Amino acid sequence: GQEKLSCNPRKENGTHVVLCELGNPMKAGAQITVDMELSVSGLEDMGDAITFQLQLRSKNSPSSTNTSVTVTVPVEAQAEMELRGNSLPATMVLPVSWHKVEGSRRLEDHGIKVEHVYQIHNKGPSTVSGVTLRLTVPHQLGGRTLLYLLELGTEGGMNCTNPPGLNAEQV
Repeated sequence: GQEKLSCNPRKENGTHVVLCELGNPMKAGAQITVDMELSVSGLEDMGDAITFQLQLRSKNSPSSTNTSVTVTVPVEAQAEMELRGNSLPATMVLPVSWHKVEGSRRLEDHGIKVEHVYQIHNKGPSTVSGVTLRLTVPHQLGGRTLLYLLELGTEGGMNCTNPPGLNAEQV
């Protein structure tokens, strides 16, 4: 028959131990099969595997046959990332007669401001760390300025490296 085990987690010599009572008393020569399902959290920094040490011990008669078995289970994190982007305004047309004013430090003399917003979302199921997003923006076309990169900002604890030529004319 199937029975649920009574298991108690505890720390023993700096190691997490789960002690499960299989039955008492147990008849000599009894054979049992145990299926265990363990839920382990905080595996982000565990590498690619976690190791369990399993041991069967009897309280009644200590025996030299109480050997342990090592079970290694691969750890595989899964997370689906999603990148969303938006431009404000969505479309922009420069007048035919418009020309950049050389040497000016006023923003409106360099063109119409377009803000590009990108959001990266983790759709799970696992958490992620150390994500790198490389975004390439075409800022020149035929040796002439196409987009003048003015500033770069972030939210949510992200770090960014400013691209070369960011606000080169100190507008």
